[in-house]
Amino acid sequence: MLLRSQKRLLLLLVALLVLLVASAFLYMVGMALLEGKSRGFWESLGFVGETLSTTGYGADARWTHPAMVVFVVVLQFLGVFLIFLIFPIYLIPFLEERFEVRLPRSAPAARGHVLVYRYGPPVATLLRLVRNAGLETVVVEPDSAQARRLVERGFAVVSGRLEDGVLEGAGLEHARALVANGADDENAAVILGARQSGFTGDVLAVVEEPYHRKPMMLAGATAVYTPRHILGAALAARASERISPRVEGAQLLGDRLVVSEVRIESHSELAGLTLAGSRLRERAGVNVIGQWVAGELVGHPTATTRLAPGGILLVAGSADSVHRLAQLGAGATPLRRSGAFLLAGYGEVGQKVAQLLRDAGEEVRVIDKKPGDGVDVVGDILDHRVLERADVRHAQGMILAVDSDSATLFATVILKDYAPEIQVIARVNEAQNVERIHRAGAEFALSLSEVSGQILAARLLGQEGISVGPQIRVLKASPAAFTGKNPAQLELRERTGVSIVAVERGERLRVELDPDFVFETGDVVYVCGNEQAIERFLGEFPEES
Repeated sequence: MLLRSQKRLLLLLVALLVLLVASAFLYMVGMALLEGKSRGFWESLGFVGETLSTTGYGADARWTHPAMVVFVVVLQFLGVFLIFLIFPIYLIPFLEERFEVRLPRSAPAARGHVLVYRYGPPVATLLRLVRNAGLETVVVEPDSAQARRLVERGFAVVSGRLEDGVLEGAGLEHARALVANGADDENAAVILGARQSGFTGDVLAVVEEPYHRKPMMLAGATAVYTPRHILGAALAARASERISPRVEGAQLLGDRLVVSEVRIESHSELAGLTLAGSRLRERAGVNVIGQWVAGELVGHPTATTRLAPGGILLVAGSADSVHRLAQLGAGATPLRRSGAFLLAGYGEVGQKVAQLLRDAGEEVRVIDKKPGDGVDVVGDILDHRVLERADVRHAQGMILAVDSDSATLFATVILKDYAPEIQVIARVNEAQNVERIHRAGAEFALSLSEVSGQILAARLLGQEGISVGPQIRVLKASPAAFTGKNPAQLELRERTGVSIVAVERGERLRVELDPDFVFETGDVVYVCGNEQAIERFLGEFPEES
């Protein structure tokens, strides 16, 4: 089958041949009738070829009849035009396809792998977590440009269309699970195609519209998720104290443990203290597992780690304890709890945020570039005049739910310059951009990639955890080997690199363990470490059967 560029090149050659022959006949007739000079076909063809290629005119260089002069001028300009047309539009794409590495159309060696249809933010973190767990992944990507980028990054990729049997070529029958991450109609086709081909494994679908959940299940999906709406709920819960429970959506582990980010304002009594000197476990009931300083996440804090003024602590504890820490971190001038919330961006995530805040009784003003139902201020959030019309300086907080991470980053910088005291809560697409958004001054940033990746990984791997970039992950576990032992006996830090964050026993969540504490059967343990440390922990301490 001819490639698209090959078809275009063949069409170009045919068109050039027709142009040469037709122009040669016209020149031959024109010279005989208008100039009174006889020219043969091959002589005329040579003249046309020289003119269109801009290499010369042969023996003919003067014409007297205006029509012939116009004809020759048109040929000259047409030749110049063809040169600029042929190389960038036809020849270069042909050469690129001819010499670039061919995209794989099948994955014959794949066995027991996770098959992902279409790459995007919702599955970026999932792919990392699955690969870290030692499972093979294969991405089916119909977009050839995206497929090449993935190949360059080291992903196993199969490129092709559904109607050409790309799922079968990617080893569907030997796959452990299938994750559908295309548009909703595309996902339905993927699910139906997989089930009709006899695939009996898990099929997980990421959908954009909640009302498509039921049709996806009827099509054969094992589970259907709407991560954009979950992300919206997380942002709304972070913004308003009226939303109950006061947890950050996907940041809730188990029944009681909350992993949250709390900014330590420069005027807070905690600013500048060491972790030991702040006594956060005793005063607030939280464990500090990391700190954002100047936009960089620092993990494994020690007793001598200082709480940076303006830094953001990553903490674990109950919802009440996190709230107590937020009050301590705010200092004498806590965050404004009156006025409207401003919401920039009114897509799927923005609409969910607005709905939840209004249901909780909060006033919400929406800023969007396009007018529409529910939009209060039309304009660009990057424009100071729009900020003035929206009365940003008197708002309770700003929630950025725009689609572009670069726009979110720039908007955060502008907002912090225009109204330094305003709380900025940001939706982020790619997990690697969370650090940049924090560095710009956002109090809280949550990525679509992390939210969806954690949800899907919990289903595929049977592991419930929260990842904060590649540096820090909090995992919920119930290892059989812990029963009857003291934490010191286990030597977790020395053996695996993880630390115990909290222990859930019955109705109680413990973040500080007494020296004589002993694990009991049924205890839920939360450990923290980087991805490699978590994998070592899972290898040494398997779950209770």
